[in-house]
Amino acid sequence: MDQSDTGKSSTGMQPNVAGLLCYLVGFVTGIVFIIIEKENKFVRFHAMQSIFVFGGLFVLQIILSFIPFIGWLFGILISILGLILWILLMIKAYNGEMYKLPFVGDMAEQKSQQL
Repeated sequence: MDQSDTGKSSTGMQPNVAGLLCYLVGFVTGIVFIIIEKENKFVRFHAMQSIFVFGGLFVLQIILSFIPFIGWLFGILISILGLILWILLMIKAYNGEMYKLPFVGDMAEQKSQQL
């Protein structure tokens, strides 16, 4: 789906900008946008994907922080993965792409349509 198919956002922003902002502070901005955006499927999808991806990474980081050395090592790797995903997803959203990550993207699409 490209940006021209997304319609107007109820936030008053362009959908691609709102989509980018869904990822800006991870799952926090995802939650904010899933609450305030009532109409635009593009923005709702990116908000839900942000919640699933960065919420999941946040929980995983907390769990790994309790495991000495190996957990810390994996935590660093997950932080790097999170940074790469953060940049990639913000670029894709800003370009108007409804970029779905494997597994999480389908769940995000289904949940964003149900709410």
